[in-house]
This record gives sequence, structure tokens and C-alpha cells, in this order.
Amino acid sequence: MVLRRRRRTQQGEPAPEPATGSAPTSTPPEPTPPAPPALRERLGRTRGLFAPLRALGARGEVAAAYDAAEEALLRADVGVETTQSLISSLRQSRPVGPGGVLAALADRLAEVFAENPDRSLRVERAPGVVSVWLFVGVNGVGKTTTVGKVALARREQGDSVLLAAADTFRAAAGDQLAQWSERAGVALHRGAPGSDPSSVVFDAIQRAGARGNDLVLVDTAGRLHTKVNLIEELRKIRRVADRPPGRVTEVLLVLDATTGQNALAQARQFTEAVGVTGVVLAKLDGTAKGGVVIPIERQLGLPVKLVGVGEGLADLVPFDPAAFVDALVGA
Repeated sequence: MVLRRRRRTQQGEPAPEPATGSAPTSTPPEPTPPAPPALRERLGRTRGLFAPLRALGARGEVAAAYDAAEEALLRADVGVETTQSLISSLRQSRPVGPGGVLAALADRLAEVFAENPDRSLRVERAPGVVSVWLFVGVNGVGKTTTVGKVALARREQGDSVLLAAADTFRAAAGDQLAQWSERAGVALHRGAPGSDPSSVVFDAIQRAGARGNDLVLVDTAGRLHTKVNLIEELRKIRRVADRPPGRVTEVLLVLDATTGQNALAQARQFTEAVGVTGVVLAKLDGTAKGGVVIPIERQLGLPVKLVGVGEGLADLVPFDPAAFVDALVGA
């Protein structure tokens, strides 16, 4: 009898594995997504404009460093007015050698950003209040994609989010936002094509209040900023969004960094129309015009709150002034 059992085992029935006393192995957790690369890696084109100034090092004349700094600022689309102000300030500081000019420029840029210290995104945490963030900007700046990425980020931070598709004149915008709502795992309110955008926003906020959502993100039409009637439409949306239970806590202007000084003109007109509270600067990684951040902050007093540094979900990041200055003029 013992012999038969041995033969069956030898003929293909594996003997049971010895018990180890350990619990079954659990499924390993998914790896944490990699952090986005450092800003200086993503701002290579703008950073490259300051290479001649860095190359001077301890050699050369201070006058050559001034010229190199001025040329770099202008080519980075900082603009004539802001560039002249920065160079004048550099000369008054009397730096020693080209290295001193570079260090003084970094200090002056840091001072510009220090004028707008609050870069937080505000959510009103009060009973019966739904915070509303309006996203405004012209066509083609990446506004709908920005709304979707912000929705995903806020949901991961614990907020209950509802998207409002207020661009009712362009069906593709609503379809794109619907895809983002599924991707981000958040609710979407969408009106009929051609319906009044303000009514869509009003209904979305009422729905959010009934559902207990913390935050409504409103994707508005990408209207040309030179059209007076369309600016009036945005003003109406803002008035409606401030009706209870809604409370507008952010008006975020989405700008395309590749447009340089044109972005500055857009920022000026939208700020006058709807009271912009902050800027989202998209496509910062793909341009040599990243210096436009500086006049936006200096001339308009608008804090840049988010920057797009790539196509990935993790590539819409809070703006870090220190990292930006280091990316431009750091060694």
C-alpha cells in the first residue's frame, strides 16, 4: 500500500508543499507615479537664452553682462518696459563682475514674485456654500484640458467636484469635458447645445448644492477677448455663479505661454472684465517665451498659480517662483 502511493506521486501527482505558517501573499500596491521633472528641465528653451550670461562667469566686463542680460530678457518675451526696469535696477545695485550681475538679476526676479505671495487656490469651507472656480481664456489655450486636470487633482485631494460645461456653443468642448469627467471620476452638468451658458452654470451650482459637492469647476467659452458682447457674457456668468449656494472663490485665466506678449494683453482685458484672481500658464515647457510670467506678475499684479510643463496628468503643477528663477538664471 505504501509502494502504490509512492508510485502515484512519481507519475505526476506533485506532493503538497510544506506549510510555512505565513499568510497568503497580498497583491503589491501600484507604484507611485513619478514626480514631474524639475522645472529647469522643462524650461530648457527659455533657460537657454540666459546661457551667454552664465557663460561669462567671473570673466569679462560688467557691461557685457548687462548686455547679455538685456538681450536674454527681451528674447524671453519679458517685454521692453519690464526689461528696462530690471536692467536699471541692476545698474543701481553696482554688482561686481558678470557673476554679480547674474546674482543680482536672480534677486530682482525674486522680488517681483514676492509682490504676489498668495498662490493658494481657495475653497470656501462653510455649510451651505459651494465654491465656484471659473476658467476663462481665448480659444486654443488648453482651457478644457486644464479644467479636467484640475478636477482630477482636486478629487485626489479629497474634494467632491462637479464640472459645468458652460461652453454651449461648441459641442466638441462639452464632449471633451465629458471625457475628462469620466477620467477624473467626477460628475458633469451639461446643458443643451446652444443654451444660455449662465443658466447652465446656475443649474450646475444648484445641483452641486443638493449633492453636497465642495467645488464646481466652470469651463467657459473660449471667446475672443476683443469682442465686447462676449466679455459681457462672462460678466453675467460670474454674477450668476455668485448666487447662493454658489460663491466664486477663483477666476482663473488660462494663457498659452507660447503667445508671449499677446498673453499679457489677454490678461489685462480679462482682468478688467471679470476680476481674474490668478493665472494658469499652459505650455510653458514648449516655448522660449517663458519670461512672460514676469510682466504678468509685475505689471498686472496677478499671481501665476499653476503652470503646464508637459502633456501628462502630473504636468500641471503649482507655480514655484524660486524654482522658476533657478530655472532661468541658476548655475
